[in-house]
Amino acid sequence: MTFVRACGVSELEEDTPKRVELDGTPLSIVRTEGEVYAIHDICSHANVSLSEGEVDDCHIECWLHGSRFDLRSGKPDSLPATRPVPVYPVKIEGDDVLVSLSQES
Repeated sequence: MTFVRACGVSELEEDTPKRVELDGTPLSIVRTEGEVYAIHDICSHANVSLSEGEVDDCHIECWLHGSRFDLRSGKPDSLPATRPVPVYPVKIEGDDVLVSLSQES
């Protein structure tokens, strides 16, 4: 599995998504509850950026229609979204947030 630097841990504010792009793939990087997550940045329902939404209780909410996605699995837990979004493996090395574009689920 190949990991690529997405950003620095120091660039992340708690519960505030950061949009990055790796090899043409838009990602939302989120630090919450002591962990860092990488989730595909495009909502599966409305094709808008999830990084513009809010984070709460290990979920990211789409700002347009309110669908919430679990940062650990990408699964939606509220309508109107019914399809999950990809999540990606993350590891931290020093201040670097490294992401593999191989999907966890």
